[in-house]
Amino acid sequence: PRYFDTHRVGELTSRLNGDTAVIRGAVGSSFSLALRSMITIIGAITMMLFTSPVLTVGVMVALPAILIPVIMASRRLRNMSRNTQDALANLSAMATEMLGANRTVKAFTQEERQSDIYDVQSGESYRAEVRRLGARAAMVAIVMFLGTAALVGLVWWGARSVFDGAVTAGQLAQFLVYALMASGALTNVSEVLGSLQTVAGSTERLTEILDTPVGITDPAQPVALPDPPLGTVAFDKVNFSYNGSEQVLTNLSFTVGRGETVALVGASGSGKSTTLSLLQRFYDVDSGSIRVDGVDVRDVALTDLRQRFAYVEQEPVIFAGTIADNIRFGKPDASEDEVIAAAKAALVDDFVADLPNGYQTVVGERGVMLSGGQKQRLAIARAILRNAPILLLDEATSALDAQSERLVQIALEHLMQGRTTLVIAHRLATIRDANTILLMDGGEIIDKGTHDELVAKGGRYAELAKLQFRMDETFS
Repeated sequence: PRYFDTHRVGELTSRLNGDTAVIRGAVGSSFSLALRSMITIIGAITMMLFTSPVLTVGVMVALPAILIPVIMASRRLRNMSRNTQDALANLSAMATEMLGANRTVKAFTQEERQSDIYDVQSGESYRAEVRRLGARAAMVAIVMFLGTAALVGLVWWGARSVFDGAVTAGQLAQFLVYALMASGALTNVSEVLGSLQTVAGSTERLTEILDTPVGITDPAQPVALPDPPLGTVAFDKVNFSYNGSEQVLTNLSFTVGRGETVALVGASGSGKSTTLSLLQRFYDVDSGSIRVDGVDVRDVALTDLRQRFAYVEQEPVIFAGTIADNIRFGKPDASEDEVIAAAKAALVDDFVADLPNGYQTVVGERGVMLSGGQKQRLAIARAILRNAPILLLDEATSALDAQSERLVQIALEHLMQGRTTLVIAHRLATIRDANTILLMDGGEIIDKGTHDELVAKGGRYAELAKLQFRMDETFS
């Protein structure tokens, strides 16, 4: 996750698609041409050697004068190719970002400004490509000029050799035919070399991705989790920071027993979502330990660990497929009956029944055809189908209206039955029945207890509860 935290999706997409297409196209078109040209050059030089060793020595002496400028130009072309692909990636990243946020752009009337920014970046991409094509054309021109100059010099030297009696006129004519063949093939090779330098720039960009060190890896000897699952979680003196300096969690310790519901409450930035990320081992702790079913998460294979969790996000990710496909994402091999059963438990079936294609209805990219409450219930159905022993809820009802919240809360109650649950909530009404509520501030637990115990204490939680419930009564 650290890598994706700092790299834009559009840029990575450009590398994976655009650079791969460049490599495929260049290799496909250049390989056969390079092979034919190299065979022609080798054959022509061989025949020149048999025809006149003296003239062949002259050609071999002149060859470095052609190759050295080509090599120098190709290195410059390689850097230009890299710059061109980088500019194209930035353009793709911006386009992906703006198209994905088109409603926000329109709502803030930013079409003209974003178009201007896009024009600037597309201009930079165009100029980078023009510079690359200019450099490539210059390299080919240099090869053709030097090759022609070498032929002229060869004709002059050959004519003198004929007058001196070193070679015959027939040998010179035959030698020039071979030299012309080699010169044409060399021009083709320079074209291929230009294409390969473009490929080299794209290959470097792909190699950077492939060579990126994996921050989170499986242990050398994974420890098996208990079977059947216990459904327990324990944080023991956990410290964590994203950048190594600013502490996000400090000395965090708590336990969750089997079947218990523990709620994390606190202001934004207090470390609640980070806690769930560490539990799933998207990041490793700086110190301390996190145990699931009594085993340190760093000692467990990542697949085995994450299969213990069902995760419902505040803004659930809905894929551009059908409703059935999105539910089945939690268990790809699930049967139709299992999908429908999970949908009914999450109250998805209620709105699917009104859709013309039922569970085969395409929801659009990121679920644009669904309301916020429908997306949330779809995510809950996905979690029900996964049937994991530990449930993670990250503010699953915070952005919903009262009617949608009530339906989602009913679906969550079905999902939470018999499962260990960690829930992040700003709406305290949704966690009144939690076994334990942890009040967090600045990455630390500053208070804990049940809802009634914390209200009775009269601290910060009590103030927050009093304010929220008073507002609920006002707007009810």
